[in-house]
Amino acid sequence: MTEINYINDIPFQRKTVLTVGTFDGIHRGHIALMNRLVQKANKYNCRSVVVSFDPHPRSIIYAGDDGIRLLTTLEERSRHLSELGIDILCVIPFTRDFSLQNAEEFVKKILSTKIGLSYFIIGYDHHFGKNRDGNAQTLQKMSHYLDFEVEIVEKKEMGDLTISSTKIRQSLEVYGDVNRAEELLGRPYSLEGVVVQGDERGRTIGFPTANIQLSHRDKLIPKEGTYVILAQLNGTTFQGMMNIGNRPTFNGLNKRIEVHLFLFDKQIYGQTLRVFLIERIRDEIKFNSSFELVNQLKLDRKKSLEILGKHGI
Repeated sequence: MTEINYINDIPFQRKTVLTVGTFDGIHRGHIALMNRLVQKANKYNCRSVVVSFDPHPRSIIYAGDDGIRLLTTLEERSRHLSELGIDILCVIPFTRDFSLQNAEEFVKKILSTKIGLSYFIIGYDHHFGKNRDGNAQTLQKMSHYLDFEVEIVEKKEMGDLTISSTKIRQSLEVYGDVNRAEELLGRPYSLEGVVVQGDERGRTIGFPTANIQLSHRDKLIPKEGTYVILAQLNGTTFQGMMNIGNRPTFNGLNKRIEVHLFLFDKQIYGQTLRVFLIERIRDEIKFNSSFELVNQLKLDRKKSLEILGKHGI
């Protein structure tokens, strides 16, 4: 498991291969960089360190906006980095004061002096520091007097599309296109949260649902609609479907995430459910009666099982 160290707690170690960035999503482009980081660390018997920030820098720099929606929480980033073989996720609390530090101060005072640095792996277009004044050229200049090596990882593309967290957010929020998001991420997009009590209306119509309260308030919720999903609960995986929306049939006002697990009917309040989005099957619809809703839910379940079968899951 990748260890999470906050910057004040991380032990200094000169033999360190590191990279810096927010890395929201840990998408295919990030994965290529992480793989190179691990290869370098193994080759030179160094520890591999990913330096990241919390909260997301844009939420501080553009504080007047609605804020950025996260593809991955800090815990999710740690989990994905662990799967890639990274030793340490070093977290720097991102504040307004920290944002005023220029790139050279950051590299010298924090990366080189506080963490330790032998090799720096950087993406081809990555910028950092006050006004984004730091880049690969900055690092190459500093490497001579701080005694570290710089390696640049080229961009990762799919066809003519450059992979980015922004494109993934757009696919999910605007279009609900979880298939495109999965292509760019390299895995299904997931949501995680605690099951909380709802009004239990689903149980009365034969489709009991688990209402999910997300683990992080800034986690990105995809476009409203009905989705085919897989869900993990206590180490067991279940098939199911999920609705994101306001439940217009019942005059709902607040957005809810409701998960219906197939062949499952247990009380799981207070337990954590992790949901993987496989495919979006329809928009949210207002039905004229509960009878029409139930008929549609039966069709949704049938279609969901067909889709899961095609995916071999």
